[in-house]
Amino acid sequence: MSFTANQKEIIQKIAIAAHRQPILSSGLWFHHDLRDNFYYASYLFAAAVDQSEPLPFERESAKQTAVTVLLEVLALQDQDAQSVTYGHWPLWLELVPKDSKPNTLPVELMGSLMAFFAGRYRTYFDEKLIQAFDAALIHIYRSGFYHQKNVFGHHDAKYTAAKLIFGQMFDDAELLEDGRNNLQLTLAHIRKHGMSEYSSMPWFWHWVQAFTCAWHEISDAAIKRELADMLDFLWNERAVFYLKGAWVGAHCRGQKHDIPLDSNVLHDYVQFGDFELPEQMPRTEYAGFLYYEAPETARRTALNRNEPTEVNKVITKLTDGGVSTLHSYAYITSDFASGGMWERFKEFDNEQHRWDISLPLGQQSGVNQLYFFHPAESNAVDDLRHQTEHTEVLYYKNTIMALYPIPTGIDNTIVGVLPCIEWQQEPGMLLGQTGHVYLALYLMQPYELDRRSDRHIVTSEGSENGVIVEAISYSDALKRGISSYAEFVEEAKRNMPTWSTDKKLSVRYVSQDKSVLELNVDRQGKSEKWINGLSIDFTEYKI
Repeated sequence: MSFTANQKEIIQKIAIAAHRQPILSSGLWFHHDLRDNFYYASYLFAAAVDQSEPLPFERESAKQTAVTVLLEVLALQDQDAQSVTYGHWPLWLELVPKDSKPNTLPVELMGSLMAFFAGRYRTYFDEKLIQAFDAALIHIYRSGFYHQKNVFGHHDAKYTAAKLIFGQMFDDAELLEDGRNNLQLTLAHIRKHGMSEYSSMPWFWHWVQAFTCAWHEISDAAIKRELADMLDFLWNERAVFYLKGAWVGAHCRGQKHDIPLDSNVLHDYVQFGDFELPEQMPRTEYAGFLYYEAPETARRTALNRNEPTEVNKVITKLTDGGVSTLHSYAYITSDFASGGMWERFKEFDNEQHRWDISLPLGQQSGVNQLYFFHPAESNAVDDLRHQTEHTEVLYYKNTIMALYPIPTGIDNTIVGVLPCIEWQQEPGMLLGQTGHVYLALYLMQPYELDRRSDRHIVTSEGSENGVIVEAISYSDALKRGISSYAEFVEEAKRNMPTWSTDKKLSVRYVSQDKSVLELNVDRQGKSEKWINGLSIDFTEYKI
């Protein structure tokens, strides 16, 4: 399918969902995030005016429903020029939406998208909707919300795009040039230092969305080329961690609908389209409208996984406390990927997703990530994102080793998330197979397995604990003389790791390719890592 067909599929599905959604007495569909009303209405309107696609509902009435919701959304903007929240919208809505307090977040993303939508569909607007959009856009421009210090994060990406879009829209040469300077500085920064918000979901897509929106809108050829350079960088960054809809490796942050299941996949679906579009689309935003063709290098990287690939990245974190350098690792095959971040970094709300085994989307029902962590929150089983610093790791191709030296006085339970497959429970180990992959999981301490409809949860207690996960494809297993799951089980049982708490917490494991892996951590928290007797130094990785 072409990107156009993929976008039309997204527009249709979201439009149908919007049409089925009952309108509340407020004239909106939702009283949670205001932006969802704008996104749904945009898709319903677009589907209603597209005569090339059949619809399961009457076009004109659907269009009027979309107009009604759009007008209600636009009416909630603070248009008082003397207000401290001038130009802003509320985020979370009260029972009576007009009583909701404005928030700085909606206009960051929604403002530029409003400009794009109004420009593309203006000929289908009635006079009332034209006036409402025109008023909202000029208030956005006059508010100056985009005048912020640039620290090269996802907020700044949206501010920069807004400066470009509204600078051009209102013939503000100074604002346009300010946006261009920000664009140049930001691209130079991330080329040199990497993205400090590494694989951060959904915020990475806000970068892509903001700059794609600007690329569509900007008429200046030189600025458009610079926007293309930025988008090429972003899509190459996305591609190296891509596996059939999954985003593999470590994540700086993530929402609950992206961990432990990659769900923010609409931009991937439009760009690559090598997986089935899921029924649940928690982040609709504007993937159905915005498209920039990824460079051929990115497409080749993302779609050609015939040979295993190792990806090493260096990320520089610039904080008030100084400069920190992080090193990420991923091992990606056509059937699975493994890896994570070598260092723990205290990201926002302890949301660093340190490591996992990722499976392609659609390979099995439910979650597609396998990982363990020591929770930083008491509700870990309900929110599987917040991790403490009490973890040491070793990554080697298809094997991940993790030790958990947990101080006394705090909860010493580690939590694991497993894909929803049939796991064979053995003392100190769990074994399974999915797609074309065998999985062996070893635990230092006793564990309990809770089987759920879309995932399995493992809990294991102990102030000294450890986990080893090894994934191996059927084809690689066959090369090593393993021709069935039963033979894999017997080999895994013979290959139990050696755990030790004598002076140090340590583990030794011989992987399926006969590599000897050793990891230990002493009482002072100093760790040592060896592969085949050689101490490994991942700090030599380059960006």
